[in-house]
Amino acid sequence: MSFNFKVIKENRDVNNKARLGILETAHGIIETPVFMPVGTQATVKGLLPKEIDDLGFSIILANAYHLFLRPGHQLILKNGGLHKFMGWNKSILTDSGGFQVFSLGKINKIGEEGVTFQSYLDGSRHFINPEKAMEIQMALGSDIAMVFDQCSPYPASRFETQSAADRTYRWAKECQDYHRHPEQVLFGIIQGGLFADIRKENALKMIELKFPGYAIGGLSVGEPKSLMYEILDSIVPLLPAEKPRYLMGVGAPESILEGVSRGVDMFDCVLPTRNGRNGCLFTHNGKISITNSKYRTDLQPLDSDCQCYTCQNFTRAYLRHLFLAKEMLGPILGTIHNLYFMNRLMKRIRRAISEDNLEALKKDFYNKYKNQEKKI
Repeated sequence: MSFNFKVIKENRDVNNKARLGILETAHGIIETPVFMPVGTQATVKGLLPKEIDDLGFSIILANAYHLFLRPGHQLILKNGGLHKFMGWNKSILTDSGGFQVFSLGKINKIGEEGVTFQSYLDGSRHFINPEKAMEIQMALGSDIAMVFDQCSPYPASRFETQSAADRTYRWAKECQDYHRHPEQVLFGIIQGGLFADIRKENALKMIELKFPGYAIGGLSVGEPKSLMYEILDSIVPLLPAEKPRYLMGVGAPESILEGVSRGVDMFDCVLPTRNGRNGCLFTHNGKISITNSKYRTDLQPLDSDCQCYTCQNFTRAYLRHLFLAKEMLGPILGTIHNLYFMNRLMKRIRRAISEDNLEALKKDFYNKYKNQEKKI
């Protein structure tokens, strides 16, 4: 099996447990900590695979739930698997669909055996259980697959949260039984909402199953960030040091910095690309809403400290014009910039860890980004 993870540097300070790692899959080497752009429908919206590669990304995420509904995992299998289907020759992680079960809760019914749901596309009825989730992801042929889990909402009662965590554990064992793919590894997912004791119990039980990697799911679902950080403080130290740790669905720059400081290795989120398509653009001084009238005659680049294609070739005034005119180039340029920003941030984080300088980077980031955000 072409999978390996090695921690090459680890901090053990009280406030800094960040680490550097090398993750190897059948489709390449990934330096961690890493941010994974989301290509839900087998595409990072608006960008060519070559552009994602040129931006420096070595792994992306696709969603098994959506690809099951359209175009269908069997069609993708017939096409040679997801890598060939979408023209991406680097690593892919697929989410099992557990989060979609949560987010599309009004059109599904969760039972012990699995989830019955209506398609958001045409209303047709479907059923996914651990066996089906593994069948789908094995057909897709991603490098990293995820167990089928149940994400509890925020807020949720203790009973709801415990039930979801227990079911996630039982389903994880079933996923292990069904998963058979020579070039794909299966990660476990830890649930438990905002109840630290339920989280710890679930984590310890998942660790006993000896997955090659562990994800922390069910966070960034509406809870205050301070509570998310408290959960990470209690859970991450329990996870095996020799295996990758993945915080699912988290992509705000400040949350990535806080997650890295707590020992997290992998992140994904639609935030940078979704924001980019909607004119909310990251800069080293904070976020810009490019449609704001004050940018109408602004002939500066979007971010003077950025070397991306967008910033090297276009002004804020032009970008504003594109978005207001609803030209498709606007969202494309916004997405390119935001992803460049994220990849550059991860490079800066890895360099800071290597140089024992992460706390200084965080301080500089908060001074320039968080404190200036409302002034731009």
